[in-house]
This record gives sequence, C-alpha cells and structure tokens, in this order.
Amino acid sequence: MAVAKKYDLLVKNVRIVRPGKTSVQKGDIAVADGKFARVGRDIPATDARKVVDGKNLLALPGVVDPHMHTGIYSPLAEDAITESRAAAQGGVTSSINYFRTGQYYLNKGGAYADFYPEVLAISAGRFHVDYAYHLAPMDRGHIDEIPMLVEKHGVTSFKIYMFYGGYGLHGASSHQHEFLMIDEDEKYDVAHFEFIMRGLQRAMEQFEDRRDNISLSLHCETAEIMAAYTKLVQREGKLSGLKAYSAARPPHSEGLAICVASYLANETNCVNINLLHLTSRKAVEAALKMARAFPHVNFRREVTVGHLVLDYDAPTGVLAKVNPPIRSRADVEFLWDAVLDGKIDWVCSDHACCRHEMKVDAKQPGEVFLGKSGFGGTEYLLSGIASEGRKRGLSWNRIAELTSWNAAQRFGLTRKGDIAPGLDADLVLFDPDRTFVVRAADAESSQGYTPFEGQELTGKVVSTYLRGNLIYDKGRIVGPPIGRYLRRPY
Repeated sequence: MAVAKKYDLLVKNVRIVRPGKTSVQKGDIAVADGKFARVGRDIPATDARKVVDGKNLLALPGVVDPHMHTGIYSPLAEDAITESRAAAQGGVTSSINYFRTGQYYLNKGGAYADFYPEVLAISAGRFHVDYAYHLAPMDRGHIDEIPMLVEKHGVTSFKIYMFYGGYGLHGASSHQHEFLMIDEDEKYDVAHFEFIMRGLQRAMEQFEDRRDNISLSLHCETAEIMAAYTKLVQREGKLSGLKAYSAARPPHSEGLAICVASYLANETNCVNINLLHLTSRKAVEAALKMARAFPHVNFRREVTVGHLVLDYDAPTGVLAKVNPPIRSRADVEFLWDAVLDGKIDWVCSDHACCRHEMKVDAKQPGEVFLGKSGFGGTEYLLSGIASEGRKRGLSWNRIAELTSWNAAQRFGLTRKGDIAPGLDADLVLFDPDRTFVVRAADAESSQGYTPFEGQELTGKVVSTYLRGNLIYDKGRIVGPPIGRYLRRPY
C-alpha cells in the first residue's frame, strides 16, 4: 500500500532569502496545496511527490510588481498573455496593473460598474501570473463607486494622474474631455484630486477592517510647469533626446506636485499615500520633507528599475522615453543612496509594452517629443536590482523586501511576499552569479525592443513557481496561463 506523501513539491539545497531577516539560510522548501508547508533543513525527500534539486541557487519570494500597465498600447486580451509571460520570465508572480477609463486601455468612458466587469472578463484565463488592478477615479461618478469597488471587487488601491489636468499621455492636450472621455461639465484638476481623497477617506471609515489596505497612488508632475518648459526647451533647441525630455518635464515639477498632493492628503485625512516612480533628487527630497511635515500620513515611496539602471545618456535614446523622464546620472546615484538608506519602500517596473511601430515617429524616429511614453521592463526587474544593488552593498534580504514583501503588505496581498508556512508558494530560483547581456530577442514581451538593450546584468532567474506550479524554467514558459485574480485584502 502506497504511503501518502506530505508534500506536493520539495525544493532542496537552496539558499533561502527572506524579508525581515539579516542573513541567507541554507535549507529546503516544502509545498502542499499551493502553499509553503515547511521551510527548514534536511526535509526528507521521501515526504514529497516531486523533488527538485535547487543546486545551491538563491530562493527568493515571488516578485510582486505593483506597477504595471497591461492593455495600454495593445488590446488587453493580447497584453495579458504576452506581458504576463514577460513577468514570469523576470520572477514576477503577482502583477498589479494600473487601469482607467478613457483613451488607451479599453478606449471607453462610463461607470466602473459596467467597465470593470469587462476588464475582469477579458483578463480571466489569460494571465500567467496572479494579477490585480489599481483603478483611477476620472469623474465624480467614479468617486461615488469607490465603496462598490472595494466591497464587490476587492479593489483597495486607486490612482491620480496629476499631470492629466492639462496634458495627455504624451504631451500637451487642449482636449481633456476627449482624452479622458469625461463629460464637459467635469474637470480633472486639483479640486477633483481633493474629492478623490475625501472619497477614499470615507471608504477607510466605512471599511474599518480594510482601512490599512485602502491607499491612493499619485503620479506627481504638474501640467503647467511641463507645458511651459516644453515650449522653452523646444524654442531654444539646445537639447535633444532624453536630455531634452528631462528638461521639458523638470524635477521641480515632480517636487511641486508632491507638495500639493501631500498637503491635500493632510487636509482630507487621506492617510495612505503612495508616491509613484520618484525619479530625481528633488522629488525624493520633497517626499521626505512632506513626510516630516505630515507625520500622521502613511507615505510610501516608489522607484522603478528603469530609473535605477538608465540615465539620460542611455544609448537606446528615444526608446527610453517614459513619464516621468529618465534623469541624469547624478539623480540615478541619489536614488540608489535613498534605496540604501531605507528611504524607498519598493522597486517596480512601470511596465507598459509599447511596440516599436508605435513608440517612435516613422518620419523622425529620433525626435523624442514625437515618441510615445513608456516601455516594458518587468522581465528585468529582479535582475536589474540585484545586479546594480549588489555592487552598492544592498543585501539579499533587503532586495526581497524591495521586490516582494513591502508592496505585498501595502496593497493587501497578505499571502504573498515571503517564504513562510501558510503563504502562497510563489518562489524564484535565482542564480546570483550568472551574467547575461540584455537582448530584446530573448524576451517574452511582444515589445520587440528594450531600452536596456546591451546592458550586462549579473543575476538571472532560473525558475519561477506560482502557488507551487512551475511557470517558467530555464528560458521558457511552462504550461498554460494559471494566474488568478487577487481580490484584496487577499
């Protein structure tokens, strides 16, 4: 008579990296029913149906990429498949995507009561990783829908795009209502931002059990500063490429928007605030000043792998156009100092797959002001942080916090972000010594290029497990999409 096995999977002989710890421990990891069941030394191989030799690789918690844009430049039905494959390639097991009504995305306006079920229906069965969505209230009706989104759909995080007041996705816009697909009597402005915060504060009071998971994320740039400086840069004609784009959306535009957002958070008692993709010394210093000014506001500060790896002298040029812009090398090094000092809470990709034929202008491919904003990068998130961070003394345990634990806790993914019994068995086997050169041809993304092209990175994902299921292994995606929608708190 066959003896029943305790575990479905046993990964032996790995160096286990956990957030909140001070060292890496050698051991084994057992999985049962999609959860971590036991973490320790010398777990008997006879207790498991399947045994994998980890070959002394690092074992990190599955990456939580809390800032992606799936379905922005390509139909969601296509992007969900290809870009979640890219995520799995990069060790990502949980993808949280920013979504909104209006142009791009589904290209329609209207109530989230109608819009969001369509998003979920399209997403179902297409993601290779677990997924959730942040939503942006674009009009007054959306603010009224916040309680419904929290209770019915488990959406607990929302977004404001501060520069949309006078800007589109790629440049100045005098047709706000057309771009955002809102009624002409609506204004997407600072007053609207205040009312969003008041709506979220009411939701925190209404859903006391979920209060800590309800948060507001802000893209902090000011349209007025950007519009003026864009005209100035173009009129002077002294700068080109990424340097011109950075000057046209200057760092003090970020700093000013951060101050405005923080004051509004204080005024409305909307206390869970996420300051997204900080790119510069001025932005980080403004964020830290606001945290001191308003200590009761629970700020979180985010940077992207792109802003930590690239600077505005990157040889890939216009392909690295993104909002906010890629900055100077001095800003990059300041961001790293902030990471090392513990002043940054998580690192994300801000992945937005934009294919080459859309990214650059056909007639003037080198003109940065004609290019589209955004690029993919989730497949290089863990490798990029490990490669650049380890050079600067960043510990593996801190890397686990920056790429998994901190974002999981903030956004209500309480069964994600660590390698511990009872949590989802999301796991990355990582070779810290393997060096590779980034080539777009090797990526699972449908983008076809990468602004990281030619970069040499040290540290590579070998295998990715989602809830104990192997989804990526040795350069290939394994199996069909098994990602699940994450109602939060999860």
